[in-house]
Amino acid sequence: MQETPDVVVLREGTEGLSMESYAEELRDRLPGRNVALARTPAQERELVADARVVTGITVDEELLSDADRLELFACTFAGTDHVPMDAFADRGVAVTNAGGIHAPGIAEQAIGNVLAFTRRLHEGWRRKQNREWRHFQSSELTGSTVTVVGLGSIGQAVVQRLDGFEVETIGVRYTPDKGGPTDEVVGFEEEAIHDAFSRSEYVVVACPLNDMTRGLVGEEELATLPTDAVVVNTARGPIVDTDALVSALRSNKIRGAALDVTDPEPLPEDHPLWNLENCLITPHTGGHTPKHWERLADIVARNVDRLDSGEELENQVLAPESH
Repeated sequence: MQETPDVVVLREGTEGLSMESYAEELRDRLPGRNVALARTPAQERELVADARVVTGITVDEELLSDADRLELFACTFAGTDHVPMDAFADRGVAVTNAGGIHAPGIAEQAIGNVLAFTRRLHEGWRRKQNREWRHFQSSELTGSTVTVVGLGSIGQAVVQRLDGFEVETIGVRYTPDKGGPTDEVVGFEEEAIHDAFSRSEYVVVACPLNDMTRGLVGEEELATLPTDAVVVNTARGPIVDTDALVSALRSNKIRGAALDVTDPEPLPEDHPLWNLENCLITPHTGGHTPKHWERLADIVARNVDRLDSGEELENQVLAPESH
């Protein structure tokens, strides 16, 4: 069809973003390489067979049988649970993800939700809709304690943006001995979580979903929070027990919640969370950014160079020797 491709961009887009734009960003960063965009299933079959690097949401396992040159699959998502990891491992193909590229937007949205509750902006919006000029009380973020659950790229970005608000920060991470950017760092043990929550006006959930974190914020944790506390979930819906959260919000056990993710997701139209004034909901938009392809292309372009030098790949989730 054409000269052998160095990088093949698969046709399926993400978040309403054009794969053509992604391919152009890669071409800008890899002027000496052949970056090909597969626009049809037939082109995908033909191009993947000769590619050194393939990038997209996922790839059909059948296409890998003839992909003898393939060294790297660069997933355009942060999560890779939908990717045929075993097939890549069997073939000695490295896999990287898009971890970190959404962190600024997610962190800004988390801070926005914290400030909305602090200054009760949502009550102001409600009164505006009713054309109701009537004063209400607000509070200050200054002097509050904010617990950030998870100190990966998103959690770190949240903590960085909290700097300057004069708050105390507690970070929760798997390896608290490593320390972190927060004033205090604790582990995921139940006692440590409960102690942190008992002292927090705000809890920002920014950790991955796994066996340890599923249901992490449940009935006991919500009861441990002060009654003026707010839970902000930027991560994955099942980390927070939805039924327990509805109960806590209805009975004013906590002041409120801001959810960019829910369980179930999408949230059904008849779900009780929709009708709770102390629950702000956005439809999993925290990670949306116009810089998606720019940031991802930076990572993938650096990794193409690292394939040549033999350095460890950035955002690597499967090493090439894992077979």
